Amino acid sequence: MKPAKRSNVKTSVGGQAVLEGIMMRGPAKWCLAVRTPDGKVVAETHDTVMRPWAKWPFIRGVFNFVDSLVMGYKTLMRSAELAMGEEYEEEEPGKFDAWVEKKFGDAGTKVVMALASVLGIVLALGLFMFLPTGAVSLVDNFVPLGAAKPVLEGVVKILIFVLYLVLVRRMKDIHRVFSYHGAEHKTIYCYEAGDELTVENIRTHSRFHPRCGTSFIFIVLIISIFLNSALPWPAGAGGALLRMVLKLAMLPVVMAVSYEVLRLAGRYDNWFTRILSAPGMWIQRLTTNEPEDDMIEVAIAAVSPVLPPAAEAEEAPLPGPVG
Repeated sequence: MKPAKRSNVKTSVGGQAVLEGIMMRGPAKWCLAVRTPDGKVVAETHDTVMRPWAKWPFIRGVFNFVDSLVMGYKTLMRSAELAMGEEYEEEEPGKFDAWVEKKFGDAGTKVVMALASVLGIVLALGLFMFLPTGAVSLVDNFVPLGAAKPVLEGVVKILIFVLYLVLVRRMKDIHRVFSYHGAEHKTIYCYEAGDELTVENIRTHSRFHPRCGTSFIFIVLIISIFLNSALPWPAGAGGALLRMVLKLAMLPVVMAVSYEVLRLAGRYDNWFTRILSAPGMWIQRLTTNEPEDDMIEVAIAAVSPVLPPAAEAEEAPLPGPVG
């Protein structure tokens, strides 16, 4: 499928990199493309369900974040099945998995997977919300920090985030996912430029995109510094705990504002949006790699079925971040 020639169209297409593949999501369709062990590219296309809240400013940011998490998890699991092929189906379950399946059946396995997801969220909250507040409160007991506490709290969160990315990108499988991430960005940029979707054309485009999910996380961290500065930091032993509770209550607001900032940066290109995008674009140096040609081929297979007609490209709502 060849897009009509356009000039600097800001598309509604977004997606994410998965195991040996890419999921692309457009206004009407979404597609998961994965390279299987035999070298073939398997593409599965489905209808995109557009929720009513997708057009509600600020409200859409919170729901889109949750929807992206759920969809991302499902596509990641499906990509594992396709990428591993028969090896995935024939793999012997571990002792714990076998015990759960024996006692509770398929329902028990789903419960365990759901609990694992919840534990992952709890771990993320602990690293990026509780740990920074606790660390700054501990230091404040010895060296009074005053009004600088919210800023230092934000700096600690950013340092944890960057350190996490530096560590995980050293893993072989994650390094390949980050390469597919780069292929995804390059392909969307190629489409937005109105160029034909070929490996040669896509390779010439940047792997850094202002609407990236990594940029969204970084924007969340920055916005949280400003909004959480308005929250009280009570003194005493329970002060840090109370602040953590208040930050949890503020989290939906932070996500809502951050999503609108990300949409703004992805929709327009001027000095203001370039400043907004700069930190996230820099972080993408850690979360994207230059892709191989076969990875770009997978990206083309994923994006082609979901592209909107040229006449609708600029009018379609953005379903979510890129990558």
